Amino acid sequence: MSSIVLGVSGGVAAYKAAFVLRAFTEAGHDVRVVPTPGALHFVGAATFEALSGNPVTTDVWSDVPEVAHVRIGQDADLVVVAPATADLLARAAAGRADDLLTATLLTAHCPVVFVPAMHTEMWLHPATQDNVATLRRRGAVVLPPAVGRLTGPDSGPGRLPEPADIAALATVVLEHGADALAHDLTGRRVVISAGGTREPLDPVRYLGNRSSGKQGWALARVAAARGADVVLVAANVDLPAPFGVRVVPVGTAEELRTAVHAEAKEADVVVMAAAVADFRPASVAGAKLKKGSASEPESVALVRNPDVLAELVAARTAGRMVVGFAAETGDDEADVLTHARAKLARKGCDLLVVNDVSEGQVFGRSENTVVVLGADGSATEVARGTKDAVAAGIWATIASRLPRPSQE
Repeated sequence: MSSIVLGVSGGVAAYKAAFVLRAFTEAGHDVRVVPTPGALHFVGAATFEALSGNPVTTDVWSDVPEVAHVRIGQDADLVVVAPATADLLARAAAGRADDLLTATLLTAHCPVVFVPAMHTEMWLHPATQDNVATLRRRGAVVLPPAVGRLTGPDSGPGRLPEPADIAALATVVLEHGADALAHDLTGRRVVISAGGTREPLDPVRYLGNRSSGKQGWALARVAAARGADVVLVAANVDLPAPFGVRVVPVGTAEELRTAVHAEAKEADVVVMAAAVADFRPASVAGAKLKKGSASEPESVALVRNPDVLAELVAARTAGRMVVGFAAETGDDEADVLTHARAKLARKGCDLLVVNDVSEGQVFGRSENTVVVLGADGSATEVARGTKDAVAAGIWATIASRLPRPSQE
């Protein structure tokens, strides 16, 4: 069990902090909520106390014998501030200690994650951007805000990400440190495919696969957190869109092919995490095929789908990295990595992320482990963890191979 401090500052998005708190406590963590006085105008202390099981106070004059303004930060394994208003970011960047939360931030030795939420104009203001840069330079993780509906009729960047996204990314930092969400993809355009294509046989049936899209979703979420401009081409995935990510829904392999090629034109990195069907029915029946009817087929003829990964490699321009995925199982001929190295050589991509999917180890599961093979013969193992943690490991490998912006 880890000790987490959940800081809550005074914005209307403070209500979402209760859901972040619930996610942490359900994962077994001990959470101490430290709100600002303004936060309690939106959510009462009783709510945070009931959900956390710990006392809640906002000032340094309560629990004086405990020296709370020092001990809370010293004892924490992670500090998450959600929402972090423009005022809170400014006070944290300036090193202020005028309430219990900012004092806690000054005494924390652990990773700190700020999750901004404010109106668009406040987020884009040079003062706020300078404060964010200062906090990142000092080693804090500052997530980009989501884009969407704000208070009133306004919409734009400044919305608090959904609690599930906050909890997932905070857990990556808790387990792997602030470097797991290093802001090293700023200015990069990333295209990721995820999910599994479906090839229709008739209006009811299709040929598909077991891919849930969770690993591709995690790759998109982590890339956005690391500063990238992310487009997610999603094939039949029933998950909420990751914050800061533009989603392009597709169904079939041909639809995915068209979308990925269109989006990849200006991309720095293309990651083909989707499970694209190798074959599709040669013809699609206009009505449902029924047993015992005149239309019942004796067999289903299949034709090959295009090899989208190979096409992306062939169309690759200088400086663009193409990353493939391989869901492999061992057999009598070779083990998983031998099959994967052969695929890497055959496809010609820069990196190949290898999943051992034997015995249902990956599809639909919340955890994963992969090996990233490089065209240069390298092999980087990413340890088992949540799919967001694995995504962070994959992006660390990718980012280390990207040219520096000044060299592009």
